[in-house]
Parts: sequence; structure tokens; C-alpha cells
Amino acid sequence: MISIDEFGKVDLRVAEILEVNDHPNADRLYVLKIKVGEEEKSLVAGIKGHYTKEELIGKKIVVIVNLEPAVLRGVKSEGMLLAASNKDEVVLVTVDKDIESGAKLG
Repeated sequence: MISIDEFGKVDLRVAEILEVNDHPNADRLYVLKIKVGEEEKSLVAGIKGHYTKEELIGKKIVVIVNLEPAVLRGVKSEGMLLAASNKDEVVLVTVDKDIESGAKLG
């Protein structure tokens, strides 16, 4: 269990996917270029077997933007997207109405 104060430290934002590229060192990873408000960030995500590049471009997703950057197989990732999964499927967490990128969740 975590406290509400601890949860409040997680900065969840709406992001728009601008660009999707294959990860140069991993078969199941994409490198996403996202827009969060006026800022652009790079995310590494293990969703390649579940979405095509074309399905992802322009999609509004939910991301954690205040994680420390991590290098995943040689590529810097500046956040984490949220997704639900079971043994066969991965589904991105999205918003149900159009809202600007950078909108805060909470």
C-alpha cells in the first residue's frame, strides 16, 4: 500500500505520439517520440507485437513523465506509457475524448 501523498508524486499526463521507430537493438521494442504539452520526449515501449506504427501515430496516451530517464538496450527512455496486459494482449491506456497533450491526470 502507498499513501495518497506518495501517489501524488507520480505525474501522469496525456501525450500525443508523433513518431514511431523500430528499436535498433530489440525486436519487440519501439522508440516513440511523444509530445507532452510543448515538450518532446523519447519513450522505449514493448508494444511492437501489439500495435503497428500506423496505429500509434497521433494516438493520445497516458504517460508518467517524472520518472528518472533510463537507458533500455542503448536507447534513452524519458518516461513510461501506461498499458493493461494479460498473457496474450497489451492495450494502451488512452483518453476517451480529445484533450490537449500535456493535460494532467489526477
